[in-house]
Amino acid sequence: MFEPVIAPSGTLLGLLQRGRGDGTLHALTAPRAEALAALDQCVCHDPRADWQVENRSLYYARLYLDLDGALDRVGRHLLGPEDLLDPAESRTGLALSVLGHLASYGRSDALALLRRYAAQGVNWAWALDELAVRDEDEALRALAAPVLARFPEDPEGEADLTAAVRDSYEPRPWRLWAEDTTSRAGARVRGAFERGSFDRWQRQLTPSGPRPGWSVEAILDWAEQGLERGTALHVPAARCLVAVAGPQDRAALLTAARHGADGARCAALRYLADSHDPLALDLVEEAALSGSSLAADVALDLFERMASVAAVDRARRWAHRPDRLGAAAGRLLACRGGRQDAPLVLGALREAVRGEGTDHTGLGPLLDGAGRLGIVCAAPVLRHVYRETSSSHLRGRAARALATTDASFAAGFAVECLWDCEESTREIAARHAETADARVVAQLRRLATDPAEEDEVQTAVRGRIGPDTAAA
Repeated sequence: MFEPVIAPSGTLLGLLQRGRGDGTLHALTAPRAEALAALDQCVCHDPRADWQVENRSLYYARLYLDLDGALDRVGRHLLGPEDLLDPAESRTGLALSVLGHLASYGRSDALALLRRYAAQGVNWAWALDELAVRDEDEALRALAAPVLARFPEDPEGEADLTAAVRDSYEPRPWRLWAEDTTSRAGARVRGAFERGSFDRWQRQLTPSGPRPGWSVEAILDWAEQGLERGTALHVPAARCLVAVAGPQDRAALLTAARHGADGARCAALRYLADSHDPLALDLVEEAALSGSSLAADVALDLFERMASVAAVDRARRWAHRPDRLGAAAGRLLACRGGRQDAPLVLGALREAVRGEGTDHTGLGPLLDGAGRLGIVCAAPVLRHVYRETSSSHLRGRAARALATTDASFAAGFAVECLWDCEESTREIAARHAETADARVVAQLRRLATDPAEEDEVQTAVRGRIGPDTAAA
């Protein structure tokens, strides 16, 4: 998947791509054709850098409702020739999720398009999952024939069918099809369920990996062999070492953590750090400054997870370093430090924004730390991150920090956050937005009655709305 091209933050397209509340507010006042063109662009070309932590589908679905937007372009995107040329879920997943929300809101055209794509599209499994929680039984039963036609009745096809049934996120359609005792389709699905259960039973009987009686050396070798095959096993290997290693093995583990090959080194390092070995921090420093990028990554991750007084003291010593170790120290202090560490955290935040930009994932702990420590003078940097980042996840963390550091937040960014794409950001807004703005009252009422809204947001809204639905 190519990196998404994000428009400037001051444009309508840029606001909608970022999922900002101001995107919705601007779209509702812009020429309708222009707003719908920008919305279609976002849905058909997913702007998220990481779809696993960023939400957009409900945000875009609500805007389609507000604009009464047609789904013609979405249909062409889903069912055009490119669907066969680019089968990646990242190309169609967002559009299918938007259609799912629209179907929940009663849009029959969205439901019909989902059914059509489930029958014809390459990413049919995602569409079927969307339909599984929204469509009627009869409509789902009608999809059995086109879905099962994808799986030839030969050993390979039956194996693929078994995997599809076993891995389905929403099993309702498959169970409906299995209930059909009068057709070949029902028999095939029942057989797939049986084979899937048998496969799981077999895997439980023949586990792979370390077994009782393995030595420390054997576990380290297993971790190294996994890395050679392209699978990082240092985390499970470290858990295995907890059950196997004793005081007599410490010298060998220290040697592996300093001089071993990457797989064994990372496993030993993880074990020694998790067991609070007295030399763990020295080993972290050595690995972080070594020539191995994997060992450095693992060491810095371990360091940032440490919560001991010794780790915080070491972070205060390292925070001034102009390298990755210094950056990790700043993030640890953001999470574990005290009020006296506020200048170091602020310096780390400014340096991260200046050196890495507003989309760097390492900003998250620093944003949280600025809020946790109440660093008021960090507000200008936080506002900059809020405006410019293309990550709605980071924007939400910036908003949470602004709620405790910026006196203007309630009457400023908190208002637009009520329309944000992230539910956690809407929750912050519901608790802080100034109700003197009439738009705030109207949006709080809408969120309170929207069945698609998250429980946490509605709980926050109920804290601001009285029995007569007037904002408190």
